[in-house]
Amino acid sequence: MIINNTLIQTIFIVNTIVISILLATVVWSVIRPDHRVWPPPRRRSWQYLLTWIGWLVACALNVCLLFLDWNSWIFGGDLRFLLGLPLVLMGGLLAFWGIVTIGWTNSKGVRDGFRPSGPYRFTRNPQYVGDTVLFVGLSIIANSQLLWITHALLALWFIIAPLSEEVWLKEQYGEEYERYRREAPRFL
Repeated sequence: MIINNTLIQTIFIVNTIVISILLATVVWSVIRPDHRVWPPPRRRSWQYLLTWIGWLVACALNVCLLFLDWNSWIFGGDLRFLLGLPLVLMGGLLAFWGIVTIGWTNSKGVRDGFRPSGPYRFTRNPQYVGDTVLFVGLSIIANSQLLWITHALLALWFIIAPLSEEVWLKEQYGEEYERYRREAPRFL
């Protein structure tokens, strides 16, 4: 059990460091849009690789925490499944709908046309809203304090990222984006 606790703590610490780097890069991108990391200037740039490798590592480590720290906190019982599962499904569907609507290339932060349709009629960031709802649902189901912490940090990234993206979107799409920005709320 000591090895397991050490392993869980190590995964949590590494995950927190990776997410903190992601957060630092997006905050940097808001402060210095002329030297932004997110959205990346192009595919295969160091900014693109840093962001997407960081996200892949964070997601993989979150999956590890989900299983290794399963049911270690305060939400005992099956009620957590009744609360969490609908959130996972709704959040996952909203995020997936957003990806399908604007395409995988746009979702990865690379310019591939402006498409304010589908869920983007209701929110400028349906993928971020959906992912946040999904993370809350997973955190409830997993009942892991460590997962709650890492998911909260990732949700913070989702709150900050649009501030960087909006500058980029205005540069890329001009008045078309400005009209859209006035019509659709940032989140809900």
